Amino acid sequence: MPASVESMFYVRETPWHGLGIKVEEALSSRKALELGGLDWKVIQKEIYTDDNMLIPSFKANIRETDNKVLGVVTDRYKIVQNSEAFAFTDSLIGEGCKYETAGSLQEGRKVWLLAKLPDKYQILDDEVTPYMVFSNSHDGSGAIKIAMTPIRVVCNNTLNLALHDAKRIWSTIHTGDMKSKLDEAMKTLLLAEHYMKKLDYEANFLNRKKIDDKKVLEFINQLIPLSDNASKIQEKNIELLRNDMKLRYFDAPDLTYLPKTPWRFINAVSDFATHITPLRKTENYKENLFARTVDGNTLIDKAYELVESVI
Repeated sequence: MPASVESMFYVRETPWHGLGIKVEEALSSRKALELGGLDWKVIQKEIYTDDNMLIPSFKANIRETDNKVLGVVTDRYKIVQNSEAFAFTDSLIGEGCKYETAGSLQEGRKVWLLAKLPDKYQILDDEVTPYMVFSNSHDGSGAIKIAMTPIRVVCNNTLNLALHDAKRIWSTIHTGDMKSKLDEAMKTLLLAEHYMKKLDYEANFLNRKKIDDKKVLEFINQLIPLSDNASKIQEKNIELLRNDMKLRYFDAPDLTYLPKTPWRFINAVSDFATHITPLRKTENYKENLFARTVDGNTLIDKAYELVESVI
């Protein structure tokens, strides 16, 4: 696995992010905690200078199993243990909650788990399965986030659009009464139901609109722009990326049943954004792709904005 993936598992087929160790079936929280390499606790310790003077107002978050320093935080920081994250998701989804992936990045500084929600949805003629992602950082760098991410089953494409009137992410910082905050987060299941209804409405609305080939090509050029001072190599690379996106719109077998509409275009962009291998791979590009499962993909959101501008 890439260098920043410390531990991870996934179920059956390699997921869209391409990371992890394969298992044959979705796991209970107990097994997911173990196979995801997350069965450890974070403790806090005081910080001292070399001459043994206490540094006030700050503490070190330390992994108990190996004394790994995960980060330095203020003394207002409240720890949410990995086991608490699984317990929260178990209670949110209910009996039979199963985990499709869970793992640790950057030597335990960041962790996540992903569980399939029990309901399945039909959007147009596609089966779409919603997942709940819980992500957390133990180094003080980020908030606790709970996000709902729909996956188009036929091609494993994410459809986490930033809809205007349907929230898909809940987050909170590591201060205050964490138990009451997590109790408040239980409402995210209602947010998930609302989001899926709005996504279905938006898909049907966009699929009733027409978009001509010229406008699609114009949008592709806007999504993958070429700078004025681009070199010949850069021009060639941009053309390769644009051609890839064109193929996904005009020729992808899983989209041929759709008419040439804004919804088809958004799905083509989602396919590109979810599965494209960058021309220049960074060491952590797959982890970055997975991060967009929670935070959303700016390319998909930009495509949504573009089609909205012409309907």
